[in-house]
Parts: sequence; C-alpha cells; structure tokens
Amino acid sequence: MGIFDKIKQIFKPKENNDISTPNKFDKKVTQEDVLNKETILQKDVINENLASKSVTSKEVQQEVQQEVQQEVQQEVQQEVQEEVQQEVQQEVQEEVQEENNIQKQKLDRTLDKTRDGFFGKMKLFFSGKNKVDDEFLDQLEEMLITSDVGVKTTVKIIDLVEKYVLKNKYLNQDELKDILKNQIINLLSINQGEQNTQISKPYVILFVGVNGVGKTTTIAKLANFFKNQGKSVLIGAADTFRAAAIDQLDKWANKIDVPIVKQKMGSDPAAVAYDTIQSAIASNMDYVIIDTAGRLHNKINLMSELEKIATAIGKLIPLAPHEVVLALDASTGQNALEQAKQFLKATKVTHLALTKLDGTAKGGVVISICDQLSIPIKYIGVGEQIDDVQLFDKMQFVESLFK
Repeated sequence: MGIFDKIKQIFKPKENNDISTPNKFDKKVTQEDVLNKETILQKDVINENLASKSVTSKEVQQEVQQEVQQEVQQEVQQEVQEEVQQEVQQEVQEEVQEENNIQKQKLDRTLDKTRDGFFGKMKLFFSGKNKVDDEFLDQLEEMLITSDVGVKTTVKIIDLVEKYVLKNKYLNQDELKDILKNQIINLLSINQGEQNTQISKPYVILFVGVNGVGKTTTIAKLANFFKNQGKSVLIGAADTFRAAAIDQLDKWANKIDVPIVKQKMGSDPAAVAYDTIQSAIASNMDYVIIDTAGRLHNKINLMSELEKIATAIGKLIPLAPHEVVLALDASTGQNALEQAKQFLKATKVTHLALTKLDGTAKGGVVISICDQLSIPIKYIGVGEQIDDVQLFDKMQFVESLFK
C-alpha cells in the first residue's frame, strides 16, 4: 500500500459492527424507565398495604367493639344477677327472721305460766333480804321443786348456790338469775352422740308412748312441719290395737294432705311398719313417721311388739329406725319423768317429745328430764294448732324462761 492509500485509510469512517449496543443516551432512558417502573410498583404495593391495613383496622375495631359490648353485657348481667341474688337472700333472711320471731313468741307464751310461777316467787322472797341464809335456801328449794324441777336436780342447783355464797358472801337477784341460767344450760346440754351429716332417705322416726299424752297429734304436727319444709312425708298407722287411733291418724293425714299406710284393727303392727317402709322406698319419700300402740308401759306384750316393729323396719333399712321418740305430757310434771323411766327399762329411746308444754306451770320438768334421763328433748308442743310444734333449742328455752 502506497502513502496515498494509507492516508485514505485513516480518514475513512469506521463501520459499526455492534448494532445491538445502544448508545449512551439510549442507556440512560432505559434506567429511568426501570426506576419509574420500580417506583410505580412500590407505590402500588404501598397502596395495597395501606388498603389492607385499612381493612384490617376496621376488622380490629369491630372485634374490639364486639368484645367490649360482650364484656359490658356480661358485667351488666352479672350485676343484675348479683342484685337479684342479694334481694332474694335478703327476702329469705327476712322471712326466716320473721318465722324465728313468730316461733320465739310462741315459746314465750308457752312458758308464761312457768315463768310467772318461777320468778314471781323468787321476787317475793328476795324482797327485803340482803343476805343468803338457810331460810333463803329453803325457800329457793321449795320454789324449784314446785316448778317441777325435781328433787335431785334441785339439790344440784342448791349446792351450786351455796358454793357461790361461801366464796362471795352475798348474792343478789341478778346474780342468782345468772347462776340458775348457767346451771340450767349445763343440765340441758346433753351429748346427742354422732349426728349423721347425710340423712338416710327415707329417714324413719318411730313414735312410742302411752295413750293420752298427745302422741298422735304430735305425729301429725311433725308431718306437717316437714311438709312445709318441702319434704315428702309418709305416715304409718302401726297402732292397730285401737280403731280410734287409726281413725284419728287417718283424719289428720287427710287434713294436712299427707299419705298414710294403714290396715284394719287387729292387724300385725310389724307388717304395717314393713309395708310403710316399702311404700316409702318405692315413692322415694324423705321422711317416714310411724305411730305405735300406746298401752300401759308395764305390759310386756307392748314392748315385744315394739321390738318386732323395729326389726321389721331394719330388714329394709339396716340402720332404721333413725329415731325412737318417746312422747311425754309435760303437764303431768314428775309423773312424765317416772313414765319415761319405765319405758326406758323395756325399750331403746333416742329422743323425747314434750307435749302440752303450753298449758302448764310445770315447765321445770324439762330440766329434770334432761338431768335424770340424759336423753335429748328434740320436739316440743307449744300450742293446739297444727303448726304449734318446734325443734327444741336449749338456748332459746332458757332465754325465754329467764325473759
């Protein structure tokens, strides 16, 4: 190649073989487009997130509101329930208090005669006395005995008073009342043994006692008492030696609308008791109260009949009868105590029921019976009406006596 060819070669434009490579300007535009697209995409994502968050926020608000409403409703319901419960409890307490007041008033009226005789005499021989001497003790002893407290029990009380006087040299009316009150409470505090926390069902109560003490009437009153507590009761007329006893109990059962199991006069008392328990079990009764013959307590046949009745009951309910209640007429005073002693020689008695306590000034026999027999008094008759029966409460009795 000559010199001139080389010069042409130098000034000849170069050919562009890489047609796919963009120029500098094209490359810049492409980067911006990419950046713009990324920005748009980011904005879309942000908008979607915001929209999602907005939806989520509304759901959260709705859930929170719903939870708050539920909590408020629950609190309101709970407050309403608590208020209703408090009102119901208050009403129940007021009803119970009212019933307790009624029962206390009945007991107070029942002991009016005993109280007037007892403390009326005490006030009389305290008048003008400023010391306790033999004459005073003799008068106190007479007062207690005439109130049917009994000789043995009276001696215990007199001994206690003498010990107090020896120690304190003087005794006024209030101090004497306190001594008598505490001593009577001690005499009435009889250990009733173990009490079943779960009462057997049916709970069987067997009544015993001589005729004329108010046994049948007490059974009717007690059946009505349990019925008013919402319990189911069945009466068994196992005194089959007297047609009058069956008829009387039947009339009471119809009057208080309580079922009764009975047979004709001369039927086997143990069979009647057995049928009564069978019926009570089949009917799922809460209580069974069985009447028994009330012939004189010195009759051997009567005591053997009572044993047969208890055996028949025990075949169906092993631990029954759960109570054997001896009914005593409080108006007979110390005779009731002697009657009870005779009964205890022949049969087991777990509790006592004192009837006609409202019509006597001999209420002091309650103290004597508890002291001499060591058997708890459980039921007392405080009037002639069907609801005039109470569970014996020693503290209420003493408070009423010393009112």
